[in-house]
Order: sequence, then C-alpha cells, then structure tokens
Amino acid sequence: MEPPLESARETPTTADTAAEFLSLIGLEELEWCLFAETLAVVAVGDPLRDKAEGQWWMAAQWAPYQREGEPVQSCILVQTRFRGKQDGVPVNSTLKAYVTWQLETLEQEEQECLELRPHPTEKTTHIVSHEHGMTVMKTLRQGEAEPQCLGFSYSRDKLRGVLLEGASLLLLRVLARRQTMPADLVFPAINTEGDLCTSSYSALGIQRQAVGSAETEVLVIKRAVHTSTGASTVWHGSFLPNGHLAQLMQVGSPVLMLQQDESILSKSGRFESKLPFPKEPLDWEEDMQLYSCFLDRKDELQLSHAAYLQQHPEVRALLSDFLQALLLQQPHDPISFAAEFFAHQRPFGTPYASSEAASPFPNSPPGHSPADSK
Repeated sequence: MEPPLESARETPTTADTAAEFLSLIGLEELEWCLFAETLAVVAVGDPLRDKAEGQWWMAAQWAPYQREGEPVQSCILVQTRFRGKQDGVPVNSTLKAYVTWQLETLEQEEQECLELRPHPTEKTTHIVSHEHGMTVMKTLRQGEAEPQCLGFSYSRDKLRGVLLEGASLLLLRVLARRQTMPADLVFPAINTEGDLCTSSYSALGIQRQAVGSAETEVLVIKRAVHTSTGASTVWHGSFLPNGHLAQLMQVGSPVLMLQQDESILSKSGRFESKLPFPKEPLDWEEDMQLYSCFLDRKDELQLSHAAYLQQHPEVRALLSDFLQALLLQQPHDPISFAAEFFAHQRPFGTPYASSEAASPFPNSPPGHSPADSK
C-alpha cells in the first residue's frame, strides 16, 4: 500500500539534507579554514619521497566579487594549482571559485592543460550562478584548431544543496577541524565535465602518517564523485586537526600529494619543528604561471582596497585631517604625534577641531600642544 501523498512530501530528499547541513556551518568555522598550503607531488610507491615531481597548491581567502550592474560583495576565493605529469605528459590544472560563506558557488572555473607535442590540449569548464540557476560553458582547444564550445544551463530547483569543487575543498577543511562527521553525507554536485552528479563524504578513521621526518595522527576522509553511469572518482585526504592536509591522493592515480613542511604540526600542538624546511630558490617572475597568479592577486587586492575605501569614506577624511594637523604642527617626533592624534579621535562625523579650538586634538585643553612639537 502506497503512503499518503502528504507523508511523501514530508520525506527529506538528499538535496534537503545537504542544504540543511550547509546552513549549520558557522562563519567562525570557515574563518579558521582560510589559509594557503603547498603539497609536493610524488610517485606512488617511490621510496625517495623527497624527490618531488610537481606541486599542488591551494589557498582560501576573503575577496571582493562583483557582477556587472551589481554591488561588490565579499566572498571566499578558493584557488588551486596542480603541476605534474600524467602518463609521462606534463599537466597543469587550475581552479578558481568564488564561494559565499554558506558554501554557495557564485562562479567557478576549472582549467586543465595537457602539454602534448605538437598539439597541446586545453579544457575549461566555466560555471556561473544566476537567479534562475547555473550556466555551464565548456571549451576544448586542441593545438591550433578552433576551440570547441558547448553551453547549457541547470534550473535552480535542480541545484538545491549543490556543492561544487571549490566549496567542497572548504567543506573538507571544516570536517577535518571538527574531527567528526555524519555517516552518510551526500551532496548534489557538478563534475569537471559540467554534468550533474552526486558527491559523498565518509570518514575512514584515524591513522598515523608521516609529515616530513615526523609522524602524527590524521583523519582520513574519503570523497567520491558518482556519475549517472555508475562510475566513481574517489579521493582520500589525510587531514591534521588544524585542517591542513598531510596527504591527498586519487585512488588509481600513479601520483599522490604529500605535505613536507613539518612546521605546520606545531600549529596543531603535536610537533615542534626544530629545523626549518629548506626552501629552493625560485625566480617567480620567470615562471609564467606564478607571474600570472601574482597579477591576479594584485588585481584582487586593488579591487578589495577600492571597495573598502568606497564603503568607508571616513578613512580618507581621517587621513586628510591627520596630514593637515601634521603639517601645521610639524613635530620633531611624528610617530608620537600620530599616536596622540589617533588616540584622541572622536567618532567619524565630529570634527577634530573648530575655529575656537587651540589644538587639533579633540580632548586636549586650550593651550595644550602635543609633545615635541614646534
């Protein structure tokens, strides 16, 4: 006998459960997950694990995000970069995602470049969220041939609780810091091909693993991306209690990513490194990818600074008042003068001096002048 219609409606779906789980993640939890880390790419089973064949890097930070015709909003910028080899072919892949603190993706772009000779292949998947849902644009470029483009959209009712790649990396850090997670954690997702799928998360327990020359306990989290055909891509991530990765590997891949910086263990209270990890000299201006990241970061900072000044016009007024007072008083010790000036500032909107005031400092009695001033 079929259940009544009302009961069927009340049964929570995967999307409902996923959306509810994401809504319970606090802003303070995410604040602890905003950091950068770098892992070395090494061959699986290679005893010489200090011989890196590439690098995997991830960073999460607050950044401004703006669409045409809309105000600037603050969100989390998640970026990853992988450089290594796949079946002997050099591979470069990047991810750039703008995510709200509720882990909703505003925009995301994944790019993979296989340096095949003489016809390198570049694949890009660009996803943009809008009021009606999400639009996916796939681009494939092979050698000098014209790029092949394919675009399509998903309606918002199919995307409730959806978790894209950038947001997923943040979620993994949250779960690692909690050191606990539900038994069945499943989210709607969109894979690297732009197709709807699901991603599941499960804990494989606490293990002991090496970080450089030290050994520590890590929480191993399994993440699987399931397609409609039944095929799955499975990742195992080993996390320290502070959310940093100790190891990351895709099941079946000939390479894995290893954390070799022992200094991060001291942040989790488990190991104090005595010798710093040696750094190799790097001419980043000659590295086109790093230089491109530098220019991107420079633009992001400029946008962030401009947005902040636009939101707080009192900053320019405050600096203008200070500079005027400094030039009028011309103190011998400008540092002490600045300390006294800003220590006596009133809330914005109250002038620091009036035509009757003998001092630029709001709380100074008439006739008082700052120390060491002319």
